[in-house]
Amino acid sequence: MPSFPRAAFADVIDANAKYAADFDGADLPGRAGQGLAVLTCMDSRIDPLAILGLQTGDAKILRNAGAQVTDEILQTLVLASHLLNVDRVLVMPHTRCKMASATEAEIHAIIAEESNHDIRSIAIPTIANQREALGRDVIRIRTQPFLPESLTVAGCIFDVDSGRIELYDL
Repeated sequence: MPSFPRAAFADVIDANAKYAADFDGADLPGRAGQGLAVLTCMDSRIDPLAILGLQTGDAKILRNAGAQVTDEILQTLVLASHLLNVDRVLVMPHTRCKMASATEAEIHAIIAEESNHDIRSIAIPTIANQREALGRDVIRIRTQPFLPESLTVAGCIFDVDSGRIELYDL
């Protein structure tokens, strides 16, 4: 078994040592303190806790490419709603998202050109119309039979240029 690649992660290891020196979160429960789950994109410009005025422990943060409601997201929401105090879900994609600005073929071509890897065997679910997709995703969560009927589900789009969220009305 190969050893841990310490040199490649030296910055992360050093940062963790500093974080751990002042760590005071041992008493935080594993439940969502504000009863909120947020599904957002994996884009590194998005800091969901800061965007929504939350603190560590307040919400369950779920991420994937494009903030899309997948089977894994639904599975996680079932667990979070029944076991981890989640009674609200906010689906929050963002502006200028690559998943909403390119086709699957274009993404395959970009990766092939940049890395010389043919990834066409991997499905890349892109988003042709972000608002329509957000509506479908909100409905998909609302109609999931294993989620509590009392679960409140909403959507918004985070603007990476202004920092504001645009509320989505279904």
